[in-house]
Amino acid sequence: MKKLHQHFALHKPYGYLSQFINNQTKRKNKKLLGELYNFPKGTMAIGRLDQNSEGLLLLTTDGKISNHISSSAYEKEYYVQVSGIITDKAIETIQDAVIISINGKSYTTKPCKAERLLTSPNFEERSKRVRDDRHGSTSWIRVTLTEGKFRQVRKMTAKVGFPTLRLVRVRVGNYTLKDLAIGSVKEIEIALK
Repeated sequence: MKKLHQHFALHKPYGYLSQFINNQTKRKNKKLLGELYNFPKGTMAIGRLDQNSEGLLLLTTDGKISNHISSSAYEKEYYVQVSGIITDKAIETIQDAVIISINGKSYTTKPCKAERLLTSPNFEERSKRVRDDRHGSTSWIRVTLTEGKFRQVRKMTAKVGFPTLRLVRVRVGNYTLKDLAIGSVKEIEIALK
């Protein structure tokens, strides 16, 4: 018996758009999700990761599930490599609220969780290498939030003086990246909270 809906976890690689159709006339040679796996018709990304971001991307054929998981009911957790050794003050500012620009308007982020990672996460090398130590120190932080405005985490770290070099989403709600290799897809079960 065919399933009514299907759900997937994907480790989105650097350089891919979180979509299946390129509707932009200026940027024609973009990499799309359909190049990674033969997804069933009607599959949609639950939320987005920008082209330069990597990590866990959930996909579904069920619009109701997509809307629910994209909502603030689900935490989204990111590991973020930033330029420089991030300060406690910068982390506190990220936790409390940062004023960023969304579509040309000022937006104050909601309080979130942020902390310095004491050791660098053990991620696979990405297709485009992050700068090396000759260009200055870097550090890693973990940021967990319930909203997801356009390039929000990148804008938050830049605003406090530590631009993002690499951003990897590792968790959405109870769904984690675990050991899913870059570009890999697995079918999963999704149950609403």
